[in-house]
Amino acid sequence: MKDFESFLVNHNLSKNTIESYKYTIKHFFSIFTAFSKNNLLEYKSFLIDQYKPKTVNLRIQALNKYSEFISRSDLHLSTIKFQQKTFLENVISNSDYEFLKNQLKKDNNLKWHFVVRFLAATGARISELVQFKIEHLVTGYIDIYSKGGKIRRIYIPKSLLADSRKWISSQERTSGYLFVNTRNNPITTRGIAHQLRKIASDYKMNVDVVHPHSFRHLFAKNFLDKYNDLALLADLLGHESIETTRIYLRRTSNEQRSIVDKIVKW
Repeated sequence: MKDFESFLVNHNLSKNTIESYKYTIKHFFSIFTAFSKNNLLEYKSFLIDQYKPKTVNLRIQALNKYSEFISRSDLHLSTIKFQQKTFLENVISNSDYEFLKNQLKKDNNLKWHFVVRFLAATGARISELVQFKIEHLVTGYIDIYSKGGKIRRIYIPKSLLADSRKWISSQERTSGYLFVNTRNNPITTRGIAHQLRKIASDYKMNVDVVHPHSFRHLFAKNFLDKYNDLALLADLLGHESIETTRIYLRRTSNEQRSIVDKIVKW
């Protein structure tokens, strides 16, 4: 990081800009181990969900500066336009989700079966999922505390509660983090992102749609399809502004194509 800081100083950037860029890179590497295109695109999706477009673009500028620092211009990310696209991208379909969770169960890969289900059925961010504990299977929810002192309650649906309690009971575990690695330590966000890509590849699925944030998109889209309350969804997702939530009113490009093909007969 010292070398990167020197690089920024040599480019005559302001002190505040340098600190901002350093923070972004540190945050990126707190989630991902590799500075790769796939990881950058996933991080970009995370930023779009979390921040206003102006902030997203500032973070992207930091990432692009780091790409320049390591001489990897091929990893350059495009900034976002303030006008949102009229469709969603890289969102897993319900059929692919069903295939994935059922195949994992069939292969007795229950930990990852439940990782996928918790992401899709709670709308939790990957950073929130790793905070779930077995004790939350008793309460039926987890409270996430933000820096501003706000509390976001993430509910665990009844059907998921019943199944996950049986799974944990079969392991004779009564407390501690819900998802742990082979050393019985809490699974990391990087570990989840990496393993989901590997699972998608093993099952010959589109790896671009099998990433943690994709399941949060799926939760939001399905919620609005079944219960059209945008304000409630914004609360459930922990969005500061309902405008951020409006993206889930969009269809994917494939869905748009399907609808057009179905109804346009003239």
